[in-house]
Amino acid sequence: MIAWLSGILLDKQPPTILLNVNGIGYELEAPLSTFYELPAVNEALDLHVHMVVREDAQLLFGFSSQQQRDLFRSLIKVNGVGPKVALAVLSTMSAQELLACMANEDFNQLTTVPGIGKKTAQRLVVEMKDRLEKEFADIALEANIASHASDGRQDAISALESLGYKNSDASRVVRSLDKDLSSEEFIRQSLRILSGKVL
Repeated sequence: MIAWLSGILLDKQPPTILLNVNGIGYELEAPLSTFYELPAVNEALDLHVHMVVREDAQLLFGFSSQQQRDLFRSLIKVNGVGPKVALAVLSTMSAQELLACMANEDFNQLTTVPGIGKKTAQRLVVEMKDRLEKEFADIALEANIASHASDGRQDAISALESLGYKNSDASRVVRSLDKDLSSEEFIRQSLRILSGKVL
């Protein structure tokens, strides 16, 4: 199994990376969180790799850190979550945000990830919550601190939903605002933005 590749970045077109390793071009898929950290084309690149061997294909998935790869491996252990959905989760959320969702059983936030419906979100929390908190104890601690800091955001999202706004719209607007705002200011500024938008 391939676990690590070091070479020259030939091309990067999300979600695909082309890496030249000693004259052999490896094509890998990667989450957006890895793309944000990629160097310029023709520069050196090291990637942690997860390899999937199927009857019809051999697939490589690349990650900028071992932590990302470990989270990816934990996600694909969940029934109904394949590599594409796992990449979508890691493209949409940071490790801290994912663990905060698990700790708070925030199904709504998980369903904002493409490919995850309510049942899959519930399965993710049930199957992963305890495992993630044990395997990623350091991130879980950071996520716990972050979740307390984001209570104002969650309160604002709930308030906007009670006013009839969709969770996806409320979440997007609230999370675009300064994280240090009070609940009241989150609601006030979000209403200002949403009222000027046709829903």
